[in-house]
Amino acid sequence: MAETPGLLTIGDFSRMTFLTVKALRHYHDVGLLEPARTDPHSGYRYYRVEQVAPARLIRRLRDLDLPVDDVRSVLAAPDEATRNAVLVEHLDRMSRQLEQVQDTVESLRRMLAAEQEELAVSHRDEPATMVLAIRGHVDADSAVSWWLEAFTELHRLLRTAGITRTGPDGAEFPTEFFTEGAAELVAFVPVDRVPSLSGRVEALVRPAARYAVAVHDGPMVDLDGAYAAIGRSFVDRALASDGPVVERYLPLGDEDDLIAHRTEVCWPMA
Repeated sequence: MAETPGLLTIGDFSRMTFLTVKALRHYHDVGLLEPARTDPHSGYRYYRVEQVAPARLIRRLRDLDLPVDDVRSVLAAPDEATRNAVLVEHLDRMSRQLEQVQDTVESLRRMLAAEQEELAVSHRDEPATMVLAIRGHVDADSAVSWWLEAFTELHRLLRTAGITRTGPDGAEFPTEFFTEGAAELVAFVPVDRVPSLSGRVEALVRPAARYAVAVHDGPMVDLDGAYAAIGRSFVDRALASDGPVVERYLPLGDEDDLIAHRTEVCWPMA
């Protein structure tokens, strides 16, 4: 194989950057790191010394699981502020994922230590209720962000229109959300009257219903414990209904604080 003056072989470039030949070929294929020259006959790739620094940066970013498209955005950023914005967004995302992992680890420790208490389940009849609502077809991965956006919009409408709420925030989760991982969800706020509406907010009347209710007060990762407690209460008793489960969010302080709350899980009864 003939040497190419002034250029590095892919083997030497691999040694200098700790990127495997397979990775270098992949980054070439996706347009992330183009070789300085590709032999038209053998397909062999050659690189410039100046490409070592961006190659090492690519490896660092991929070690942080930054998606290829975001790595491309960092490399093509016209200025430092644009580049940093992409990186900060990813680091924030990683921090949230780390928090979720930590919560899951602590939840597993509680399960192994049998520290989780069995939740009490009560029955409650609810009258028909007028609500302002937002619907959306949502999957499990986007449920939290959709939930936050929907309630932020509903709370804003209540403030600007001077509407009085008559109960806590709530959301409907049909069976398909659990069995299929996606469904039409409904976020709602009970109100005393309906203002002039526009956009995606609509007025609905939720029908009267009877529920089995368990209250969860703890990390979101343990919310399934409330569902499990109600499900166990239905065993050998034909009480469960196929209607949507309703979660209600009982604020611990400020009603506009979407994070600090206890969650009522309301499972419809036949």
